[in-house]
Amino acid sequence: MNNVVLITTNGYEGTWPAIEYGAWVAQAINADIQLLGVAEGIPEGTEPKSSALDDLLGRGAALFDDRRLRYSIERRMGRCEQVVSHAAGDIKGLTVLGPLGRPFLRRMLMGRSIRGLLETISTPVLYVPHACLPLKKMLICVGGLGFEMTAEHLAVKLGVAAGAAATLLHVAPPSDLEYPTARIERERWRDLENTDSLLGRNLRAALETARAAGMTASITARQGNVVEEIVGEMKSGQYDLICMGSPHGVGGLRHLYEANVTDEVAEQAHCPVLTARYAPESGRDSPGGL
Repeated sequence: MNNVVLITTNGYEGTWPAIEYGAWVAQAINADIQLLGVAEGIPEGTEPKSSALDDLLGRGAALFDDRRLRYSIERRMGRCEQVVSHAAGDIKGLTVLGPLGRPFLRRMLMGRSIRGLLETISTPVLYVPHACLPLKKMLICVGGLGFEMTAEHLAVKLGVAAGAAATLLHVAPPSDLEYPTARIERERWRDLENTDSLLGRNLRAALETARAAGMTASITARQGNVVEEIVGEMKSGQYDLICMGSPHGVGGLRHLYEANVTDEVAEQAHCPVLTARYAPESGRDSPGGL
């Protein structure tokens, strides 16, 4: 993965927290910034004389200069969801997104833009509805089957840079299945990490990964609807960052992540949400990108 942070804006003021947070991430991991401004609703071949987009790009440049960050700025025209998806595929780094300010009726009819973006962007995504800095406390959602390890590595890298503590959350979904893994998860969900099941071993490995990197880390468990329990922990724990694996592109996640769980959590989050698809070539000892 390239050491590039792609920060995107369509001129909506609600994307400014993503620019601020993206600048912090780039500084924390010593990455280059590509600030992408998408001019929407402008006839092809014309340039706006002045706009909110110009203002945000200028403020972003001033912020990067003040922090002495390496950056470039690009402006493209088109529908933001499509332009950002293509740009993310080109840079193959971390894409930082914010709310696009779509009208309520459009969101009702077509759904929130973050859903489509999470589905079409195959590289890691950091969704920033609010820039919760400094980063002191993060929640890493651990499914237990290892599919979250790519996202976990990214979160640990940011957590180490910030000196943050990590809580590893495992949610045992309701199940009446009787095969061994489901039965162990149902009966031992409170201390699953102490079992010799695949789920238990992966939970222990996730904890060891965080602690080996120098983080203060602990495991907490919940049982119930996956979305409701993650959101419940997110709200009660007052976390500064949520990290979870993406369900898109990995059929095995259906066992623990019902369709659109990541999307549902991102929509309800009041802090940044970091998500990454599972990369099977990356083991737990892999640096995990960035």
